[in-house]
Amino acid sequence: MGFSTTPCNEFVEVLASKAPVPGGGGASALVGAIGTALGNMVGSLTVGKKKYADVEAEIMELKGKCDILQKELLELVEKDAIVFEPLSRAYGMPKNTEEEKAKKAQVMEKVLKDACSVPMEIMEKCCEAIDLIEIFAQKGSVIAISDAGVGAAFCKAALEGASLNVYINTKSMAGSLLQKSRSNFRPGNGKTSLGGEYGQTAIRKRSDKVSERENQRTGSEGKRAGYDSDPGSYSCRRET
Repeated sequence: MGFSTTPCNEFVEVLASKAPVPGGGGASALVGAIGTALGNMVGSLTVGKKKYADVEAEIMELKGKCDILQKELLELVEKDAIVFEPLSRAYGMPKNTEEEKAKKAQVMEKVLKDACSVPMEIMEKCCEAIDLIEIFAQKGSVIAISDAGVGAAFCKAALEGASLNVYINTKSMAGSLLQKSRSNFRPGNGKTSLGGEYGQTAIRKRSDKVSERENQRTGSEGKRAGYDSDPGSYSCRRET
């Protein structure tokens, strides 16, 4: 389908149209990739600077992880479209007779499960990205600390957006399949616990910590780095 390689203006136009894909899941994956890239940019602006020589090896390792996450999140833009289209068709299946109802229920069980799988992956990748961005905010170039904050905010939004897709799909599930899905969202049950209330609270704390760290570092070091209390006087965020 090539949504991840579509020019921005075309992607937005298709997103605004009646087309079934891309939708909220694909948009969330793209936002997550952008947020991850912003964190990665902080690393790029840190590497090679004498001031950060002692953390360069760690920053390079983080950048490598971000490169992988960016690629995976862009792939999930495509995967979300692939798993959603069968669900879109299934909703339109007839249910006039008992036989048709049974057939539709059978199909819906499979496509709903598939449709939940990709948003869950998006959520997991965004959680990983937020963890990496937190370290970039701690140890990366202070000049780009605001980009770390924006990146964390983007990943948080992408995670919450993907979780809405999981919620709406599980809400449509029938009995046994719904119970299986709910068990995957319980705290302590591996990565999938990220979908529950416990996981959402943990992620909010993580992303908020990045924002708090941004405020602390720009407050204590900002003027030395070229920041000023007046946003209009902030002419350049990149070190030379």
